[in-house]
Amino acid sequence: MPDATNLYLFTVAALLLLIVPGPNMAFVISHAVAHGWRAGFAAALGITLADVLMTAMVSAGLGAVVMSWAPAFDLLRWAGACYLMWLAWQALSTPPADADAEPALASQREIFIRATLNSLLNPKALLFFMVFLPQFVTLGTSSVTLQLMVLGVLLALLALIFHSLLSVCAGRLHGRGRGGMISRRLGAYGFAIVMTALAARLLVLNRTG
Repeated sequence: MPDATNLYLFTVAALLLLIVPGPNMAFVISHAVAHGWRAGFAAALGITLADVLMTAMVSAGLGAVVMSWAPAFDLLRWAGACYLMWLAWQALSTPPADADAEPALASQREIFIRATLNSLLNPKALLFFMVFLPQFVTLGTSSVTLQLMVLGVLLALLALIFHSLLSVCAGRLHGRGRGGMISRRLGAYGFAIVMTALAARLLVLNRTG
């Protein structure tokens, strides 16, 4: 286990990073506004799963292996950008559902998978875990792998709580306005704009940026 000082510093640093606007925050908010707080929560769960998977990769040393292959960074970012553009197209091409209809369970699973893939296809997310987690490892006390897992899971839990609260707040905007169908359509346009912006962000990423 990391020592108490490192755990405290890690928690403070993680919370500060979470409140800075970023792609995960935009992903949760856009889904919550477009589809309701449940969709935002599903996105939060998907991001959490991706965080845990990336923690496992970093702890096992797989992250370094993946990123040591030169084309891996570009392949991931291009795949992620194409996926986000596809989500934007889907939002614009799918007719809005009845304003009074409850979100279907299948749609929550779909959003969960969307969020997981969106995080896993972002090479900067994997690089972040590779750089951020080891800074708070206490050498010579216990297994480095175990400490990395503890830190990664703690970060995932903090992110889940933060994004869940964010989804509830953003979900209050869902369906607002005169006419549910109109507000749903505006939400779809807003969602598509956010997905396109995130895709553009991926396309301009580089290893040192």
